[in-house]
Amino acid sequence: MRALRRLLPWTLLVAAVACSTLTPGQEKRLGDDLAYQTQASLPLVRDPYVLDYVEDIAAEVLRAAGPQPFTYRFYVVQDPDVNAFAMPGGHIYINTGTILMARNVSELSGVIAHEIGHVVLRHLAENYSRQQWANIGRQAAVLGTGLVGGPAGAVGLAGDLTALGVLNSFGREAEREADGFAIEVLPRAGYDPQGMVTFFQTLANQTGGAGAPTFLSSHPATAERIADANAAVAIAERTPGLRRDDGGKLEIIQRRIRLLTEGAGRR
Repeated sequence: MRALRRLLPWTLLVAAVACSTLTPGQEKRLGDDLAYQTQASLPLVRDPYVLDYVEDIAAEVLRAAGPQPFTYRFYVVQDPDVNAFAMPGGHIYINTGTILMARNVSELSGVIAHEIGHVVLRHLAENYSRQQWANIGRQAAVLGTGLVGGPAGAVGLAGDLTALGVLNSFGREAEREADGFAIEVLPRAGYDPQGMVTFFQTLANQTGGAGAPTFLSSHPATAERIADANAAVAIAERTPGLRRDDGGKLEIIQRRIRLLTEGAGRR
């Protein structure tokens, strides 16, 4: 009985944390720890020209989005699969396959803006909190080692994750919200939001809706999602001169990626 009384306060504390979304500070610590843990396992592209190109697009989107509680970091993963994903606290990863698939900068900026949207709208923090609610028993031990206070807490949070995919498993409403964020912010950043729709359409045609990447998941169904995005673009506030192309910069970066990845494959 004494042991039960000692455990009860921790159980209640875990429940309180699980029922609430992580604070920005907790989310940042969690994201930093996750990013650190995955650096060794992800084949990251270190080429400064490729990284600067992605970061420049992202910087324009972030300026248009307004002040943020996080310092965003962008990474390029050497992976031919067309995909992108985010970690809590503003760590965003873009596969080389996504960059190579984009037909113009408006398409690539749409993917980047969508992933930023998941962070801005706190979708990853909400997913994490839901996962923690399902694992209250294990979290009592984590909290008991100091999760609530100081940097050690983030280690406990990150160590409890069994797969990064849990954080990027978004439902119908979250995907709609991230699409809506991108369509709203892209014109303010100077990009044509229609590029996000055409990128989705290309992927849908290639995959037939099956095995679609994270940002083109089956929640909602691909055709429905494209229709919703098209409708949102039609009513979005748009100014003349929105960019679809960037004077050949994307094509140069794509050629550079091909040279880099082909060279890596020969070693």
